[in-house]
Amino acid sequence: MKKRGILKEEDPGAPGKYGKFVVLTTELNHTAAIIGRIHAPGKGLSQLALPYHHSISIWLKLTSDDVKEQIYKLAKKGLTSSQIGVILRDSHGVAQVRFVTGNKILRILKSKGLAPDLPEELYHLMKKPAAVRKHLERNRKDKDAKFHLILL
Repeated sequence: MKKRGILKEEDPGAPGKYGKFVVLTTELNHTAAIIGRIHAPGKGLSQLALPYHHSISIWLKLTSDDVKEQIYKLAKKGLTSSQIGVILRDSHGVAQVRFVTGNKILRILKSKGLAPDLPEELYHLMKKPAAVRKHLERNRKDKDAKFHLILL
């Protein structure tokens, strides 16, 4: 937590001093403390840490064309754009495809004609109720799943 205080100028040699200032009062700034709480609605410290300057990393050996070829190869295997991004990040060291190629993965796929017919988000929204219905066929007494199927 940050501490804020009112400072008063004093002699530099007196005990309890900070240089030539002494702290008269201290109040805690509770809005500055963002710590994850178990029994409170406070948020944690995890945040997205994208770099401010969008430049290619020095250690990355792949060129823009190499990354595009990898994207085409993975798309032909039937992977979605988010799965392609995860594989490129974890296996090939490409942090952000957009920084290397100048375009997002889906735009690269659209330019080659490999983009899916349905958007990925809509596909997953349609897939979830089907999985719940399949679960309800096996577990007819699952009232909780039946209720949440209505919400979907």
